[in-house]
Amino acid sequence: MAVDPARPFTPVNIALLTVSDTRTLADDTSGDILAQRIADAGHNLIARKIERDDADRIAAQLNDWIGQPEIDVIVTSGGTGLTGRDVTPEALDRVKEKNIPGFGELFRWISYRSIGTSTVQSRACAIVARGTYVFALPGSNGAVKDGWDGILAEQLDSRNRPCNFVQLLPRLQER
Repeated sequence: MAVDPARPFTPVNIALLTVSDTRTLADDTSGDILAQRIADAGHNLIARKIERDDADRIAAQLNDWIGQPEIDVIVTSGGTGLTGRDVTPEALDRVKEKNIPGFGELFRWISYRSIGTSTVQSRACAIVARGTYVFALPGSNGAVKDGWDGILAEQLDSRNRPCNFVQLLPRLQER
């Protein structure tokens, strides 16, 4: 990361959604990892929820948070695999305005270093929806670490050069 100390740090408001049929807040270790990294980075975790692997329910929760102007970023964990119950990318498709294809590509490149060719089973992805970033990470502890440490920590830091997601926030809804 190329942090420019002359630039001010701007914390962003983040909502965290774990997608799982089995996890609860008591045993959501990947959600805990993300929540801690969000806090350690100086951002604000303003909402956290667990939702079942159901595209309608996931899309409804995303739409609710996207409609809240104080939420800048949504990070999801889980539901990005290939099984019949993995429907997070389909839920993102229901709310998206634009894809951020480089996110998934970069995630799989980073993940390849940890898990080899098994990374092809990940459908990690990202979108922009009505001025809000939505990042969908796999649900494993290693995957959320790879996604946060390898991409989001830098791109959600307003001091990152040459560019970052934060500096684009005010312009996401330009027409």
